[in-house]
Amino acid sequence: MTLYKYKAKDKERKIYERTLEVKNRFDIYNIIREEGGSIVSIQEVKSLTALTFLDNIFSGIKTHQKITFAKNLGLMIKAGLPVTRALSVMSRQSKSKPFKKLLIELEMDVSHGKTLSESLGRWPKAFSHLFVSMIKAGEESGNVSGSLNIVASQMEKSYLLTKKVRGALIYPAVIISVMIILAVLLLIFMVPTLTATFEGLGVPLPLATRVLIYLSNFFVQHTLAVVTGVIFLIISSILFLRTKMGRNLVDVVSIRIPVIGEMVKEFESARTTRTLSSLLSSGVEIVVALDIAVSVLQNHLYKDALTRVRTAIEKGESMSAVFLEYENLYPLFVGEMVAVGEETGKISEMLMGVATYYEEEVDQKTKDLSTIIEPVLMIIIGIGVGIFAISMLAPTYSLVDYI
Repeated sequence: MTLYKYKAKDKERKIYERTLEVKNRFDIYNIIREEGGSIVSIQEVKSLTALTFLDNIFSGIKTHQKITFAKNLGLMIKAGLPVTRALSVMSRQSKSKPFKKLLIELEMDVSHGKTLSESLGRWPKAFSHLFVSMIKAGEESGNVSGSLNIVASQMEKSYLLTKKVRGALIYPAVIISVMIILAVLLLIFMVPTLTATFEGLGVPLPLATRVLIYLSNFFVQHTLAVVTGVIFLIISSILFLRTKMGRNLVDVVSIRIPVIGEMVKEFESARTTRTLSSLLSSGVEIVVALDIAVSVLQNHLYKDALTRVRTAIEKGESMSAVFLEYENLYPLFVGEMVAVGEETGKISEMLMGVATYYEEEVDQKTKDLSTIIEPVLMIIIGIGVGIFAISMLAPTYSLVDYI
């Protein structure tokens, strides 16, 4: 397969330009002829590897753009617009060049006979397996607009929840980082000046002051080594966390941290149940829905749990029994609500109720965490400033006693 860039005249003699992936240039001529147009110019652009390059570019498309895309496309399809026209309207309105390019690619694919799900599936880094599968289910059921609305809602809820959790954790991380940087700067630039003063007075120094002076001398004498060591440690940590072992370690530790661990469990429970509910309500079979949910989740512990659920269903076992079995990951409420859904035949509705409940719980806990963190950080900062002040003022009192 090869990519060709060509200019052509349509039936109204207007010139337009497109890029198309075909086996050879003769396919381009056949396509244009069927459309009633004529070729102006044609040239080979790149081989199929260009698709990978474009996919990498499209991976930078932001989540809120995809959410808006799903909402608007769903509304226009529901209003009766053909998919190609809806994509054309959105591409002309888009101010983002990568997103505009993606919409043009989708429009060309659909105009040449591909389904919307097939077109979206060509760009896996832009559109997740969940997104494509739900659109495919909508095409099979004849309700593409409904599937687009569901996937938009699912993505929006997940995006907002993730944003709130990250926001609650970023604030203390930034404050602590600034505190460490300021402490190092004081040790390097301020403490040596005070140390020279103390040595000139010739008074005995308290233990806290001697420790502070030792740290200051160490940082001053080995500044390059310390900076290099910190950079090496940061880079090594980032690289390690990108490995499978590093990610697995984070997964295990994250659910065992006090307070944070409970938030992680509720967050993953909300993501699991909302994903499954969205897929099931779109008409996706339960086994396929579980496979897709496994690919959506990031924590390997939860992936293993859902894989076990899938195996149980294939064996004819109940889904709720497995959720109850993994009580260390999923709260008891999840298993009980799934059991109710199995008994009443309303699993999708029960899962959505669970998702909504835990999303609200995580939302409230992130607000509470933000409220608690501020006074805690103030206390930590006060303790740090107090230790530094006492260490520097203590020699003054020693001087009074010495006199």
